[in-house]
Amino acid sequence: MEMNASYTSFVAVGDSFTEGMSDLLPDGTYRGWADLLAARLAGRTPGFRYANLAVRGKLIGQIVEEQVGPAAAMQADVVTLVGGLNDTLRPKCDMGRVRALLEEAVERLAPSCRRLVLMRSPGRQGPVMERFRPRMEELFDHIDGLAARHGALVVDLYGAEALGDQRMWDVDRLHLTADGHRRVAEAVWQTLGLAAEEDWRSPLPPHAPLGWAARRNADLRFAREHLIPWIGRRLTGRSSGDGLPPKRPELLAWDADGSPRTQGHPDLS
Repeated sequence: MEMNASYTSFVAVGDSFTEGMSDLLPDGTYRGWADLLAARLAGRTPGFRYANLAVRGKLIGQIVEEQVGPAAAMQADVVTLVGGLNDTLRPKCDMGRVRALLEEAVERLAPSCRRLVLMRSPGRQGPVMERFRPRMEELFDHIDGLAARHGALVVDLYGAEALGDQRMWDVDRLHLTADGHRRVAEAVWQTLGLAAEEDWRSPLPPHAPLGWAARRNADLRFAREHLIPWIGRRLTGRSSGDGLPPKRPELLAWDADGSPRTQGHPDLS
């Protein structure tokens, strides 16, 4: 792979992980690793453009149907595809269908871009995740095989001990904190052949474990605010992303400060 390469455009495809939850900004929007990566790429390439088609809650079938076609049509230098994990967390999951849909996505995206980037998503520790771990690992093995066949890059976040630290996860226990998203951006940056700026795998400093009462309160808050609503959506066939548009649906010029270019900086598409 070309080291210290230059990239002029980036399209992100996926679900809440790529949308940026729970890296919340003061205005109530989410930033996340893809926005952070886009800003860094824009800082080294004049005329850089960025689109983020991700929508929270999307299953791999929805990603293929709604995002893959528009992403391929943009003919970007870099496309990231992260999907399928929401499927594995459903009580009923047809892994054969998930694998087939992911393969379709890769087959359509790989020829359309200079670098297709896939991921083995991070996984936190805990009894809930242990239940779904065999499906997750089956998905990641499939991703490795697709990457080998189609010349895609793989960012192995799953194997990073630091990203399994509970302090890297928001109170919903499903989405990374701002520090977690920053580390993912660095991991993708390095995978693209760009010079490391930090060790994204470095462990967090030691800390005193929470006492029983604090753990109990955290568990109750998680159940009340996140687990029960999540179960309710599963039982009724709803998704947190229902009715939401893509995060950044157009391939627009992007500034190094992490925002679309304003008037006076025309889109170069």
